[in-house]
Amino acid sequence: MGYNDSVRHTAHHFCGRKMIATSRHWLPLVAVVFLAGCQIPATGESRQQAASPLESPSPSGSDGSPASSSPGKSPGRSIDEVLLFFPAKFPDGQWAPKGLTFEDVWFNAADGTRLHGWYCPCDDARAAVLYCHGNGGNVSYCSRDLALLQHRLRVSVLAFDYRGYGRSHGVPTVEGVLKDARAARQLLAKRAGLDPAEVVLMGRSLGGAVAVRLASEAAPRGLILESTFSSLREVASQHYPALAWVVPPEKLNSVSAISRYDGPLLQSHGSADRTISYASGKRLFAAAKGPKTFVTIPRGDHNDPQTEDYYRKLDGFLDGLPAARTAGGIERARGSQPAAEPVPPGRQ
Repeated sequence: MGYNDSVRHTAHHFCGRKMIATSRHWLPLVAVVFLAGCQIPATGESRQQAASPLESPSPSGSDGSPASSSPGKSPGRSIDEVLLFFPAKFPDGQWAPKGLTFEDVWFNAADGTRLHGWYCPCDDARAAVLYCHGNGGNVSYCSRDLALLQHRLRVSVLAFDYRGYGRSHGVPTVEGVLKDARAARQLLAKRAGLDPAEVVLMGRSLGGAVAVRLASEAAPRGLILESTFSSLREVASQHYPALAWVVPPEKLNSVSAISRYDGPLLQSHGSADRTISYASGKRLFAAAKGPKTFVTIPRGDHNDPQTEDYYRKLDGFLDGLPAARTAGGIERARGSQPAAEPVPPGRQ
């Protein structure tokens, strides 16, 4: 198993929940640390689609994706970004999961990058949740979590792959991933018939930082965070103190971002997390200003499952959210579906 494959193998478990690989996988960084701050040319697919930021036409590519209409320039990546993202590309993963009702959706980021996700609708849904996964794997690794949200917690979910993951095109960068999440939020709001501010944001590990950033830009109906960090540099400092300077202090600084969000927050973290420390999660929680609840997963490591206590609190959190408002500003009763579009005169 080569270096890159070894890192990916470590990072892919449990819906990309592993934030970073073990220390031995990062030792080669010492040989290239002098490149910190330099831009590494993007590799892999670099063609991007210049089209609407919402849904794309019907799939036609070899992976089921819509065909590209024009090439785009892939941005370079910094050293820390090369070591941050560990995507699993299609067909790796479980793309026909049992127990999950979903449909493939295709849409585009603001820069035209073609993206893929799973929209998992729920009848009489009490919320629409945008799920941001971790730094490894792809959306298909999340099927168990998505089924639980859909069936047990009765919410509709959009889980999407960042650029370069699964069936999404492009190469992952921090700024690119944030563009992807913004586009996914707009798509989910459209599908659920809601104002984008009524979408609930949910993120795990790296996805928690993505969700916090979106919440800081435009407050959601609620914010759910699992096993995420206070800042990317702090995680680097925990594992590689001599190399932490590679990460700019402002990059994915969730403590700073969450201070600009004052809405409902539910956060959980394992007390024995060896990847993102429990203390880092608590620092993030302390910076949040709005109504908030912290759930400790006793003796939980980074990839360990959530507890029944957590799911009870998550259920209560969803129940306690304010009523959602439709895209037209009309308050929707809990569990109601989007109103059907009126039939134009002369059409039956």
